[in-house]
Amino acid sequence: MTLRLLDPTDERDSLERSPRAKPRSIKGLKVGLLDISKARGNVYLDRLETHFRAEGVDVLRFKKPTFTRPAPVQLIQEISGRCDLVVEGLAD
Repeated sequence: MTLRLLDPTDERDSLERSPRAKPRSIKGLKVGLLDISKARGNVYLDRLETHFRAEGVDVLRFKKPTFTRPAPVQLIQEISGRCDLVVEGLAD
């Protein structure tokens, strides 16, 4: 089965990318939780953080300045440099 991921940004020339392999376990990994600044997204991420920490997972929190634009490059670089995987909190 072929998996095709669509980039939700408005890139006219999308890049060919393969998804990374899923980790067998998140124990020992640093998980980043990215709040995109939509209403109540933090509520979802707060619950995830509680569950992750109960399992002994190291959690780092990040927040985009606004949901109307892509994350700033500096924020993306910080997240990718500090985290092994990321959960993005979307809500409406």
